Amino acid sequence: MESLMLRRVRVIGDGRLVDIAIDRGHITAVGRALDPMPGANQIDLDGRWVMPGLWDAHVHFTQWARFLARIDVSGTSSAAEAVQRLVAANPQDALIVGRGFQDALWPDAPTAQALDLAFPGRSVVVVSHDLHSVWLSSAAAARFGAPSAGLLREAEAFAIQVALGKVAGDDTALVRAAAQRAAARGVVGIHDLEMADNVAVWQGRVLAGLRTLRVHAGIYPEHLDASDQRGWVGGSVVPGTDGRVVVGALKVFSDGSLNTRTALTYEPYGTDASVGHAAHSPRELANLLREARARRLEVALHAIGDLAVTRALDAFEASGARGSIEHAQLIRAADLPRFARLRIIASVQPQHAIDDREVTDAVWADRAERAFAYRHLLDAGAQLWLGSDAPVAPLDPWVTMAAAVSRTDDEQDSWHAEQELPREAALRASTRRLHGVWLVPGMPGDVIAMETDPYEATAPQLRQMSVALTVVGGSVTHSTLS
Repeated sequence: MESLMLRRVRVIGDGRLVDIAIDRGHITAVGRALDPMPGANQIDLDGRWVMPGLWDAHVHFTQWARFLARIDVSGTSSAAEAVQRLVAANPQDALIVGRGFQDALWPDAPTAQALDLAFPGRSVVVVSHDLHSVWLSSAAAARFGAPSAGLLREAEAFAIQVALGKVAGDDTALVRAAAQRAAARGVVGIHDLEMADNVAVWQGRVLAGLRTLRVHAGIYPEHLDASDQRGWVGGSVVPGTDGRVVVGALKVFSDGSLNTRTALTYEPYGTDASVGHAAHSPRELANLLREARARRLEVALHAIGDLAVTRALDAFEASGARGSIEHAQLIRAADLPRFARLRIIASVQPQHAIDDREVTDAVWADRAERAFAYRHLLDAGAQLWLGSDAPVAPLDPWVTMAAAVSRTDDEQDSWHAEQELPREAALRASTRRLHGVWLVPGMPGDVIAMETDPYEATAPQLRQMSVALTVVGGSVTHSTLS
């Protein structure tokens, strides 16, 4: 492994000029005017600010890589406007794929007829902003064997997205570009929850030379048997990846999503009598978690509505499994302290609070003060991890942190400012550091350098943070230095 010395850096929260030595993948020394290491690559950072590298705790990486190649219909206020956006893009491919619609507040329904009239006989698939629904033309429904055309939700929508992946062709270039883009934002690691044989996919990518990121590769229930046959258990390093890929958590769904109005809640949604969708009964959920524990896997348990969160915590408690609740967008006060007591991580995505504020105020108006309650979780002692859920939000921890500390990304006032996170908490939750973001010997050699001290940056400055250098295990993965 490469030896590296970073000269004249300022560790955030300190300000003193020091040097950092990295050898065999780990920090070996931090101090003033360190003696040179023979053969080490030396980089003078000229007083730039440094901190541990950033993690995104929840991504769908392959979908993120394909994201920019799809037609963007986000921000449209009706199905008719979304169709107009698709038409304006003048797509020539036989399969037309759009992304980003949010129909919760639309006055008209996303119908197959609307797509069929605009694109007669052509296959059109539009993936929703939250990935929990798809909108299909009749030709697309026939092509993919869907149960119907028009709007599909949850499992039926996920099946279409998996099918899309199979016809996407070679995405190597897109994946490499996305990994480099992440490195340019200071990302050193991700928890990838792509709906695929994820561990094997990432093993192949690293063996093919992609070493830009550390990856905790999540597993879905349908891949458990294959993982067992390969001898993969939670937390184990995947052979041939030199520590870059680790077997991640078992991904389990408890409910749906807010925009699709399938998140499982105690009280009905404001728009109708629905209380959402349960992916499993409480007994089934507990049994799934028992199976994960028996296989030595942690669990990444998707739960968005407050009833889903209660059931998720119940399942963790009944099974003795460990892991995280993903999203936790609505929580009862009685459940807040259970995260700390059960040692369950709250893996949350602060940009969702901003993207979904209008929908929340419309369908959860009577309970919005309990939505995206990150400060309440922190004050209750929960360990927070921050992520993006890319492609639902950008794979950019600076955007994530800015959303966490400001609860807005435009000229609007902070939305429920009482839930803003302190700067220190946001930084810790984006670096997976429990007690601080300093750099000490023995830590992995995953370091980033910025032009601005993130403690002093405004929220808009955080979103645009300039990253000068990203280092993973002592290897430079991004640099703007001459």
